[in-house]
Amino acid sequence: MRTFLMGNVGFEEKKAWEPKCWINVVSPTEEDIRFLTDKMGVPQSFFGDIEDIDERSRLEIEDEWILMILRIPYKVDESIPFITVPLGFIIKDDVIITVCHYKTEMIPDFIQYADRKGVEVKQPWDLVFRLFLSSSVWYLKYLKQINNQMHAAEIELEKSIRNEELQRLLKIEKSLVFFITSLRGNDNLLIKVKNLRSQRKYFDEDLVEDVEIEQRQAQDSARIYSDILSGTMDAYASVISNNLNIVMKRLTSISIILMLPTLIASLYGMNVPNSLENNPYGFLIVLVVSLLFSAIGFIVFKWRNWF
Repeated sequence: MRTFLMGNVGFEEKKAWEPKCWINVVSPTEEDIRFLTDKMGVPQSFFGDIEDIDERSRLEIEDEWILMILRIPYKVDESIPFITVPLGFIIKDDVIITVCHYKTEMIPDFIQYADRKGVEVKQPWDLVFRLFLSSSVWYLKYLKQINNQMHAAEIELEKSIRNEELQRLLKIEKSLVFFITSLRGNDNLLIKVKNLRSQRKYFDEDLVEDVEIEQRQAQDSARIYSDILSGTMDAYASVISNNLNIVMKRLTSISIILMLPTLIASLYGMNVPNSLENNPYGFLIVLVVSLLFSAIGFIVFKWRNWF
């Protein structure tokens, strides 16, 4: 689906493309691709790169067309709560096109924010840097949600260590790895964009500085949460190992205590003279001795804190 948006004060949707009009393509169909390649003249090779979910952030120039791929956060309801997906920027002169194969929350929210605040987009690079800025803001939003999920999982683990909660933390850890890797790639992409000498005159320096600040904050937050989660996982791994040692000690202690009366009963149960075969209190003596040894064993293990 493609929409044509003119960014004068906020965004006004147009029925057809006009110069300096933003073409926003989400989940592109074959018809959308044909329109961009045949009518707008975009190189066909660009779309294969944008469609690849594993494509890293990069910048490419072909026939005066500039392709930038930005990794943006994406919330899913599958095994991993958050991943990152590629958002493609295609620029040439007064043509600005964004292509994303996933319906993310970021772009609709950006359009609503621009309409509400009356954001003016004078030329394509203003839109590029504002979407850079919006992606960093959404990284921070999702990182706060990740932090809340980590806190909820830790509360559950304090009550009872269960595999479900540990698996939940593992999924969150994967999301943080995706975020950190993508933010690092986005930062390298921003450096390459700033080094485009032919385009530098169109840059809003204040806007670029805001993008750098937000990206750095998102990177720092992602690393901090990742370090906290790694420490938490290591701590709970130690707790699980310690609990296993305690259980094994208790089971060993119980086995030894139960073995003592069994050993005494076995000795006095042999079919050989043992000085108690004619004693009318022989069974009682063996029983008392067995209980005595068991009690001694219990006291010793309790003293050693094995119970």
